[in-house]
Amino acid sequence: MKTTMMMLASAALVAGLAGGAVAQDKKVLAVVVKGLDNPFFTVMGQGCADWNEANPDSEYECLYTGPALSSDEAGEIQIVQDLINRGVAGIAISPSNAPAMANMLRSANPSMPIMTVDADLLPDDSDLRSTYFGTNNYDMGVGMANELMKLKSEGGTVCLQLGNVAAANINERAAGFRDTIAGAEGTDRLSDTNGWTEIEGCPVFTNDDIPTANQQMADVLTANPDLTAFVLVGGWAQFGPQAYSQNTDQVMDKLKSKDLVILAGDTLPPQTQAFREGRSHFQIGQRPYQMGNEAPDILISLINGETVEDPKFTGLDLCTLEDAGICAE
Repeated sequence: MKTTMMMLASAALVAGLAGGAVAQDKKVLAVVVKGLDNPFFTVMGQGCADWNEANPDSEYECLYTGPALSSDEAGEIQIVQDLINRGVAGIAISPSNAPAMANMLRSANPSMPIMTVDADLLPDDSDLRSTYFGTNNYDMGVGMANELMKLKSEGGTVCLQLGNVAAANINERAAGFRDTIAGAEGTDRLSDTNGWTEIEGCPVFTNDDIPTANQQMADVLTANPDLTAFVLVGGWAQFGPQAYSQNTDQVMDKLKSKDLVILAGDTLPPQTQAFREGRSHFQIGQRPYQMGNEAPDILISLINGETVEDPKFTGLDLCTLEDAGICAE
């Protein structure tokens, strides 16, 4: 299985290089994502492609790549290793497994600038990259918690749906959520904490797989008919709109009455549609296009020896029942 994953990862890299994305005389600025199967990263890839369109005379060209499957942590690491060995000009990485990616980078000791985008390395490994560019993920979790406490001020039971167990960005969101509910930093789990309790069997981890996310959601809602809140810390289940609609159809009466509330990360088109249909009560969106579109400029600044802010945060977009914001579009 591991060999198969590595082959898929290498194929993804070769496809990116052979698909006309990078001219032979251009220096490569690579944007490496967790998986090409995730629509969030597709938007980031569009930002990278549009950078190329806007800079046709640049000596650099943006290459968007990653493993075919988001679950392929080893494949992502292999792609970055291959890019380092090729001597590309700079690399922006969204690490799926932060410790494993850091171990490879420390061993490889790359000569080109390395930055993280969307997801960071762990704080102890921050010396391995020049800057992080993307969401303030802790604040994203804070935003989810604040909205949940507004929607259900009396508290209740909650299930968090997370992604990869070693993804730093997702774990930061969970920390921001729990700390805000508890009113104290370092809260590992909610147990009648200011009225909120995480149910047995949660959090659940999707491993960034969309069908898994929807199956988990169905299982949790079926086994816990009195659940107060289901929190998609990332948008995985909603990235499969048909399955997500089927899941929420089963509890639509509870959603309408707010006996059950659903909060979710990200604001991609299928998600804003779900919000407008009453299939969630809150969406907090990141800015993946900006991440992919501006990462090449940051890498060029690093190549030129310029000082770059660290971290460099993009903003958040809120879709609430009181003010739909961008979700009204």
